[in-house]
Amino acid sequence: MFRPFALFVGLRYTGARARNSFISVITLISALGLMLGVAVLITVLSVMNGFDRELQTRILGMVTHLSVHGREPVEDWRQLADQVSGYPGVAAAAPFIQLEGMLTHKGNVAGALVNGVEPEAERRVSIVGDMMWEGEFDALQDGGFGVVLGYGLARKLDAEVGDKVTLVLPEASVSPAGVMPRFKRFEVVGVFRARAEVDGLYAYVSSRDAAVLHRQPGTVEGIHLRLDDLFAAPEIGWRLQQALGPDYYTTDWTRTHGNLFQAIKMEKSMMTLLLSFIVAVAAFNIISSQVMLVTEKRGNIAVLRTLGASPGTIMRIFMVQGAVIGLAGTILGTLLGVLLANNVSEVATWIERTFNTRLFDAYFVNYLPSQLEWSDVGIIVAIAMVITFAATLYPSWRASRVRPAEALRYE
Repeated sequence: MFRPFALFVGLRYTGARARNSFISVITLISALGLMLGVAVLITVLSVMNGFDRELQTRILGMVTHLSVHGREPVEDWRQLADQVSGYPGVAAAAPFIQLEGMLTHKGNVAGALVNGVEPEAERRVSIVGDMMWEGEFDALQDGGFGVVLGYGLARKLDAEVGDKVTLVLPEASVSPAGVMPRFKRFEVVGVFRARAEVDGLYAYVSSRDAAVLHRQPGTVEGIHLRLDDLFAAPEIGWRLQQALGPDYYTTDWTRTHGNLFQAIKMEKSMMTLLLSFIVAVAAFNIISSQVMLVTEKRGNIAVLRTLGASPGTIMRIFMVQGAVIGLAGTILGTLLGVLLANNVSEVATWIERTFNTRLFDAYFVNYLPSQLEWSDVGIIVAIAMVITFAATLYPSWRASRVRPAEALRYE
């Protein structure tokens, strides 16, 4: 596309100082603007990737990918697990029972979703065992009536490991004193902390203890499944439901947390679009600086034309100059963006220390997560190069339309 003569002349005079220093300043500003635009795009998208990763790790690590529920209590969950585990995409299975109730301690009351699980099997489908703040998840023993609380739930109840908390179930029992809610005391054997909303809602007990409370001893409600690809949950769930028949139904994470991840994806797309306008503004600066440069170099253009240079050659010369400015800004912006993306958490920590403020108290993380995706970097570089290349077309076309006789008349 760029012939050797046009490439040589364009590169030779790209770094040459213009007679009008204002043009040089505008050219420098346009390159810096492009650099900042590219750097900001890379950094922001890396942070959004980091939040997406944290959401998948923390929230979906605690929330089940896919659940198979029996319409009647399931007596042999292992047989059901063996039947389901051979299905493509299913990585592990574990039994569960869910109870909704209230926990009380020292006059404090908090609503809770109590999960009856088998600790060893639950570790294969959930990260709760790796998120223990105090105590041990394996301390949940059948008949021991121990409970593992979420960190937020424990704080609401002012409960610690070793304390006794009371579970109040909404099911009522009839006694000589009248209709009374069902109570059961549990000992706190552990506290988990995932830094997510589940901290203030979830509690775990032994599945057999939960079955006793559920008045269905020896049974479970269904099985939780961990999938190889969590985004395939709706499809796998539908196929499993068809294969298992009418005695079972499935639910997946997209019904409870799908909107959250859709919002993250939409925000990422919108941020890419909006921040691309920063690159577009820098491109407009390139247009203005190149237009002024064409006006200043009218005499030089006229000389080249009289020496035999074609309008296409003149156009290519100025396209080379604009492309070099865009390439320099893009490369510098990419380097700066990659550097910031890999160290943005340290930068945020420095800001907190310097200004004595807390940036992340309202969020589920205590640091600024970042995950650099080279595919995003490639897309950003491509967008920047396309925009800057398009910005060179109009000034280059104007340069090719300069008439030698008219230009030399005033030289």
